[in-house]
Amino acid sequence: MSVTSVVVGIDVAKAHVDVSVLGCPSSIAQRFDNEAEAHSALAAALKPLDVALVVMEATGGYEAALACALQAAGLPVAVVNPRQARDFAKSMGRLAKTDRIDARMLAEFAGVLVRRDDLASFIRPLADAQQQALAAMVTRRRQLVTMMLSERQRLQLAIAIVRPSIEAMIEAIGQQLDDVEAQMVGHVQAHYAELNKLLRSAAGIGPVASATLIAELPELGRLNRREIAALVGVAPMANDSGNSKGRRRVQGGRFEIRRVLYMATLTAARHNPAIKAFYDRLLAAGKLPKVALVACMRKLLTTLNAMVRTNKPWDKSLHGA
Repeated sequence: MSVTSVVVGIDVAKAHVDVSVLGCPSSIAQRFDNEAEAHSALAAALKPLDVALVVMEATGGYEAALACALQAAGLPVAVVNPRQARDFAKSMGRLAKTDRIDARMLAEFAGVLVRRDDLASFIRPLADAQQQALAAMVTRRRQLVTMMLSERQRLQLAIAIVRPSIEAMIEAIGQQLDDVEAQMVGHVQAHYAELNKLLRSAAGIGPVASATLIAELPELGRLNRREIAALVGVAPMANDSGNSKGRRRVQGGRFEIRRVLYMATLTAARHNPAIKAFYDRLLAAGKLPKVALVACMRKLLTTLNAMVRTNKPWDKSLHGA
């Protein structure tokens, strides 16, 4: 990638977005409203510039519509973890924080990313309307599960006079959970039946895990095994310095995917012969149970990645050894 590539940083807020463009004859800084018409105007303004990369932070959903609009216009978009962006800013000695400064730093971060060999792992795949709807349902189910847990914890400490209210809320949340899960399963069956069948051919992957992977890990099957493991956060990271050999740890990545994958692996370690054998072999080698389970998470994920890439279901003959 040329060192003079045009790169764009976008700081996203609820009401507006600040845009910084570097690599042109003169840098550009401008503010747009965070709404559909302004998204189209921004895409139209950027398209003639031959942009190599647009970087924005994940902001809990405020960035989603803009990212999709820019991708639909043919622009490469990377949505990065806010911690990554802030750590980059600190490493550059930029401690001040405003929307305009953040946009500039994101553009400088984009200038670094375009030179990486693994740039493809940062580019966000374009989400269609069906995938966005499924992601919304997966998120809503997660919210309801959190609410259910909170109410059950309150019930344990509640005195008699408030218990009926809490019990009524638990019943209502349970009904909502059933409705959302049914809607989610129906949506997957209507729009992603083949991919769902492929993923669920692996013992341990149930309807919730399958829907979550489809909705929140569109990179599945597009990256190699090392990249997909690092993206989710199940790849052990080295911690060495000089003669010191630190303990490898997993960190970063997509927490929600990792949480669902953890539960799927717990099931697979009991009912999937290949994962169970791998888990038992690691325990026999002296690995701690949690270390062995994380290794199984990585094995299950990379196997699913290969299945999606080759469009082949789980094959017992490939795991017999």
